[in-house]
Parts: sequence; structure tokens; C-alpha cells
Amino acid sequence: MVDKPVRPIAVSCGEPAGIGPEIIAKAWQELRGEIHIFKIGSSEHLPPSIPSHVIDKPSDAVHAMTKGIPVLPIDFPGGQNHGQPNPSHAAGVVAAIAKGAELAVSGDASALCTAPIHKKSLQDNAGFAFPGHTEFLASLANVDRVVMMLASDMLRVVPVTIHIPVSEVKEALTEEILEETLRITLDGLRRDFGLAEPRLAVAGLNPHAGEGGKMGREEITLISPVIEKLRTEGADISGPHSADTMFHASARARYDAAICMYHDQALIPIKTLDFDRGVNVTLGLPFVRTSPDHGTALDIAGRDKANPSSMIEALRLAAKMAKARAR
Repeated sequence: MVDKPVRPIAVSCGEPAGIGPEIIAKAWQELRGEIHIFKIGSSEHLPPSIPSHVIDKPSDAVHAMTKGIPVLPIDFPGGQNHGQPNPSHAAGVVAAIAKGAELAVSGDASALCTAPIHKKSLQDNAGFAFPGHTEFLASLANVDRVVMMLASDMLRVVPVTIHIPVSEVKEALTEEILEETLRITLDGLRRDFGLAEPRLAVAGLNPHAGEGGKMGREEITLISPVIEKLRTEGADISGPHSADTMFHASARARYDAAICMYHDQALIPIKTLDFDRGVNVTLGLPFVRTSPDHGTALDIAGRDKANPSSMIEALRLAAKMAKARAR
């Protein structure tokens, strides 16, 4: 049997005025003997000390990796100013994401890793009508519902509700949303992480998981019925658990992903345990998508101070997920 050609990982450029160019360059230096990648964007935005090589198609990246960072070009009019987004760049940033998704769907790229974007700049200057990458990629893929996972070697967490005020969580949390989140997470762990029998631990909404209804009844009326429904189908799901006892070492050993009811309940534990190496994963897309778990860091852009650890881990995880999905 002849092995299939190695498909590289597409890396959308993100905001050129931020730390995206720097962490992409540092990731290339770290991974060039391990993973094939190519940047979608402009080679002119990369650090001048780092070589780059313009390519015509993704497959060219395999051989170009030894010469420099492979770059599939996107036109960016105007100059780059570190720390200050150029309004004329916004359309190119959006185009790079869309191109990456297109190549991942077609199979020309094995996965898409997205560098951080400056959402306000895109919304103000490119008519970007989405809260962020996740919603835009779901729209491009014509997918109604996706799930955000934050992952590292120490912990995987999934928030059921994400970027909404805490005061709105109770209203937003429904049986339908919880069930969809659990099903997409189980499917993602099987398909993208290679876990034949994934284990989920579900947090309660209230302190002490409601303490039998004394501190709230959502665990009784909403969360437990959904868990029981999926258990009857054979899913390995425990909970609802008191969130303050879910994240110590022995508890983490009993599950593959923790399902949390709101943003901070999920993100505080993983950022405390593994701040620099957390990876943002989108489950439910028809392709693998990862991203470093941080923003554009405009305040340190162009100063060679950016930590590339999260980008490096995002690319490594994308490669592992792509291999698992191919199987």
C-alpha cells in the first residue's frame, strides 16, 4: 500500500499587528522537523530574521518547510504597525480564515490552526458579524451547533454556555443545549481524540451541586435528567458534581473531559493548571480546528516577548487530531 501524501496544517495569519506573526515564526522554528505547516497571509508580516518561502498550493509546504515558513499569500494593502491594527488589513484577516476553512474542508490541509484575531477591528472594518472565530467557522461550514473545548495534557474542559454574563447563564442553560453539548463532546472525543469509550464528568450549576435542592434545583430538574437520558444509551457520564471537587488530580483521573455550566467554571481550572499550554478546540466542525488560548497581545507585539507555547501545543494537537480523524 502506498502511503497518502502528508497534508500540512493551515495556519491563518490572525491580526498582523499582534503577536500572531511572532508565535507562528517561533512555532515553525520548534516544529519544522516534526510537523508540516503553512501560513495563510503575508510573508512581509513575519519577523525579518525568520526566512519564509511563498508557495502556490498547500502540498508545496512539505518541501518548503526546510527553506523557511511556507506562506500561501493573501494580499494585505498598507503597512504593518505593531500594536495598532491597520483597518485595511481586516478584510485580509477574514479572507485568511475563510481560505483555511476551505482548504481543511477540501482535504488539501489536514487541519486549521487559527492565530489570534482582533475582533473589534474585524467588526469595525470588515463587516465581521460574528463574536469570534468559532461562530464564523460554524457559519462557513454550515453547522448549527459547535462546542468549545479547552484542552491540555492535564485537563479538557467544555463550557456549556460561553461568552454571556453570569446573570444570563440560568436562562441560557436548557436541556436541549446541555444534551447537544454532551453529544458533540462525546463524538469529538471518539473521532478526534481516539477515545473509544470517553468518560464525561458534569458539573452542577449551583454550589455543592445544589445540595439536594437546598441551594438551587437546576441539578434536579435540568442537569440530572439529561445525564440519565444519555446513560440509558450507554454513555459514560457522571454527575452532576460539585465543581469545587472536580479538578484535583485524583478527580481528573476519573474522566476524559469536564462539562461545565458557564465560562469561568471551565476556564479557571485549566488556566490555573496549565496556563501557557492550553489549546482552544472547536468540536462539531467537519474539519479539525485548534487555536492558541490567548489573544493578540498588542501591548507586546513586535518586541520578541511572546510565549509561543500555546501555538506550539495547538499545532501538535491539531496534528494528533487529524491523524485520529483519518483513522
